Amino acid sequence: MSSVPATTSTTTGPTTPQGGGRGPLPLVILVGVGLVAAVVGVLVGGAAQSYPIGDPGALVRWGLPLLRLIHDLSASATIGLLLVGAFLVPETVRTNHRVTLARSAAVAAVVWAAAALVGTVLSFADTAGITLGSPGFVDQYLAFVLELETTRGGLITAGLAIVVAIGASIARTKGALAWLLAFAVLALWPVALNGHSSASRDHMGGVNAIFVHLIGACVWVGGLLALALVRGMLGRHLAATVRRYSVVAGWAYGAIVLSGILALWINLTSWGDFLSAYGAIVGVKVVTLVLLGLLGWQQRRSVVARLESLDREAGPAADGTSAKGATATFVRLLAVELVLMGIAFGAAAALSRTPAPAEELLAPPTDAVYELTQYPAPPEPTTASWWNEWLIDWLWVAVAAVAVGVYLAWVLRLRRRGDAWPVLRTISWVLGWVVFVYFTSGAPGVYGKVSFSWHMVMHMGVAMIVPLLLVPGAPITLALRALPVRKDKTLGPRELLLALVHSRYLQVLANPIIAAAIFFFSLAIFYWSPLFELALRTHTGHVLMMIHFVASGYLFAWVLVGIDPGPKRAHPLFKLVVLFVTVSFHAFFGVVMTDSSTLLAAPFFDALDLSWIPDPLADQHRGGAIAWGVGEAPTLVLALMVAAQWVRSDRAEQIRRDRQADRDGDAELAAYNADLARRADRG
Repeated sequence: MSSVPATTSTTTGPTTPQGGGRGPLPLVILVGVGLVAAVVGVLVGGAAQSYPIGDPGALVRWGLPLLRLIHDLSASATIGLLLVGAFLVPETVRTNHRVTLARSAAVAAVVWAAAALVGTVLSFADTAGITLGSPGFVDQYLAFVLELETTRGGLITAGLAIVVAIGASIARTKGALAWLLAFAVLALWPVALNGHSSASRDHMGGVNAIFVHLIGACVWVGGLLALALVRGMLGRHLAATVRRYSVVAGWAYGAIVLSGILALWINLTSWGDFLSAYGAIVGVKVVTLVLLGLLGWQQRRSVVARLESLDREAGPAADGTSAKGATATFVRLLAVELVLMGIAFGAAAALSRTPAPAEELLAPPTDAVYELTQYPAPPEPTTASWWNEWLIDWLWVAVAAVAVGVYLAWVLRLRRRGDAWPVLRTISWVLGWVVFVYFTSGAPGVYGKVSFSWHMVMHMGVAMIVPLLLVPGAPITLALRALPVRKDKTLGPRELLLALVHSRYLQVLANPIIAAAIFFFSLAIFYWSPLFELALRTHTGHVLMMIHFVASGYLFAWVLVGIDPGPKRAHPLFKLVVLFVTVSFHAFFGVVMTDSSTLLAAPFFDALDLSWIPDPLADQHRGGAIAWGVGEAPTLVLALMVAAQWVRSDRAEQIRRDRQADRDGDAELAAYNADLARRADRG
């Protein structure tokens, strides 16, 4: 979507590198414009005004938004450099481009870590209401830095950024850069947990919106900076790299727009709020995003096409007027985009410290349920609650929408080229995600946050019912057929899937015993450890819990009845034995839960004090009965599916043997009879 800086001329050969980039000029433009925009935004929004009580001083009030700008830009540079090095640049050009990207990412990560660490100091001064030079400030900071969420999150981000910096300084392969990219994205999560929108009534929606917004912005802007750094090294591969970046930038732009709309829905109460200082800064961000989207569309429509055309020519004309015209277009788009991106980042930094116009109306409730779960207390459940009680979890709705949309796009791609794809697989996949959304956003998800029995309904649905619908959809098979093959040794989506399918890790996990152990023993460990209460109390724990439920259930079902490519599968009889043993353990888990005299996560459930759950232990007993009973139906379905596959496999083997016999005159049977005759003669 976004443009990239141009080369001074096109390559004269397949892999001839050009000179380097334009130095730090793109970064200087981005940071300079961002600082100006941040200062203007702070003045307009009044984010640096002195506090009536507990004022930490002008240095803290001005330092927090400006430091946030440096923090976000350095995070963007780190993520963008790692992304381009791991997935976009071909390996057929000089290998020092990856070293350059890795070392640059290490420098950016150091700046990121420093900004996060300094941010903890300023955040503590702001929270405590004391100036930086106050007596005993250092002692108080060291005593409370791990106790406060804002400072603790900053330390976690700084720690992950340091890990990325150390790794990037020694990394040389695209696989290493890919793993470092994952750590860098993970480092954004604490930032989202302590963001401005996270303090609103919809805490979870605010956290999810900020996290997705940060990822989209870092990928978009950071990728552009990375291409500016290595554009001179890419030679004739610049066109392919720019085209791939345009696709990634398009996804990032969509993530930014949708998450921004969700954030506005959470933080604004009416259209009149746009007339406030907060609304004015939001308006600036909206305008810049629209303009950037138009520029990205222009690049995708014309500039990338011109680069690819010059690449195909690869002759004397490529160094002439056409190349100069493409260069000029690149430079113009780059300059405008960097200015707009700087304005957007500066406005975002100012917005992080500007109160929403109706902040008192958006303040979360103060009851015990919200304090413990970050969700409003649901009403007493009735029969109608099963279908009319909803609390949309936008994170999982977005995951489901993307999974369904991408799957349908792949099916359409196959049909356009004349390949068929079974309709039942498509229906199964779509229905699986619809059921997933119900169990996470419908009544089981709503009441499962405060009631053990409802929680067990949600758990059984997500871990046992949803995988039974998703696995028959064969998404890996579809992806391998629909995704394009990259021939320049880069890591594309198809290459990542193939690496996963043939990895040693999957060979271990695909063992039915291992998959069953993960499915059951992780269940027991989760509920009889502090992890259960952590998942109930924290957003991070809740998200990790849902990921584990889906992943462990999908792995178990895939090992038993999956049709996607992977390691050699076990014999169906062995699968049935493992299935029934696992079900026995699962039934034992339900029986133990039903007869237990100890309340799990007792401090949590006792503190809720809900009138419609007078006895949390009795509710836990109901949950154990649900775990015992609900597990029977999916198990029966799995057993029938394994048996059906067994029958189909035997039938296919018999057909194969019959055809072989027709071709060779039943040579196998003749050889067997001859062997029997020889034995008889010897006797």
